[in-house]
Amino acid sequence: MTTIYVGNLPFSATEDEVRSLFERYGKVESVKLINDRETGRPRGFAFVDMPASEAQNAIQQTNGFQMGGRPLRVNEAQERAPRSKPASGGGGGAPRRW
Repeated sequence: MTTIYVGNLPFSATEDEVRSLFERYGKVESVKLINDRETGRPRGFAFVDMPASEAQNAIQQTNGFQMGGRPLRVNEAQERAPRSKPASGGGGGAPRRW
C-alpha cells in the first residue's frame, strides 16, 4: 500500500471528487481530506491510499492536473518528522526573572 499526498486542492474539493480522479488509475483504498482542527475548514490537501503497483502511475498522471483551476501537487507521502519536545520544566515562552 502506498499513501499519496495530494496538495493544492481547491477548498471546495470533496472526497468523492478526489476518489473519482484517482480511480481512473487503479483501486483506491481510502481518501482522507484534511480539515483544520479549530475551524473544521478544509486545509487544501488530502491523502489517498492505493496499491503500490498502481500508485506511481497515478502520481505521474495526476501531478499538475487542473482541479477547480488549481494545479495539483501530487507525490508519495513522506513520513512526518517527529515534533521536538520542549525542554523539561518549562512551557516555552520567556524565561522567568526572580
